[in-house]
Amino acid sequence: MMELNKFVANKARPLPVIVMADTSGSMSIDGKIDALNRSIKDMISSFASESRLRAEIHLSIVTFGGEAVTRLPLTPAHQIEQIENFTALGGTPLGAACTIVKDLIEDKDSIPSRAYRPVIILVSDGYPTDDYVKAFDALLNSERAQKATRFALSIGNDADNTLLGSFGNDVEAPLLFAHNAAEIARFFRAVTMSVANHSKSQKPNEPMKLEFVNDELPDDDLDIPL
Repeated sequence: MMELNKFVANKARPLPVIVMADTSGSMSIDGKIDALNRSIKDMISSFASESRLRAEIHLSIVTFGGEAVTRLPLTPAHQIEQIENFTALGGTPLGAACTIVKDLIEDKDSIPSRAYRPVIILVSDGYPTDDYVKAFDALLNSERAQKATRFALSIGNDADNTLLGSFGNDVEAPLLFAHNAAEIARFFRAVTMSVANHSKSQKPNEPMKLEFVNDELPDDDLDIPL
């Protein structure tokens, strides 16, 4: 008689997604912080509804506005109950946020070795206001961040596009642009859909491509590669 435990399904492997979100004072203008708050709530509910047969999406959110704070420790998406709205306030301490994310991504308890390649998303509408260079370089040069899929979104006309462009490592779109609140939402929808599809793919550990769908915005109003 065969042993039943030989047929127990393999446990889903974590697929970590880390959002680094600029919540500095300038994000209060033109509906940017409201779009960010809505987009993150939509992302959480979408991730929570995904099947967990092969990969289980885990989400962490680190904001940097006035100070850098872990708003959501790395948590299985289906276990996230509620997240408070972020308020736009203060300067842009990107360096402090990079240190938090580097510590998280290197923490073997939070992200075990069996986890799939992490996805890190950086969104910002301004220039860093702290001494960020060492922390930024340390994050990008960490072994796990080098293997991670990294996306960067430049919001508005005052972001540090050189810095953000050096963060993203999607060959086809190292830096994406959002000129208004609607495009922030569209970027997050694309990331959400891409991660969801990636989690169900045959090879969730391959580098992830960002997928866009045509939705209510006409293409000629967008500065995002389709």
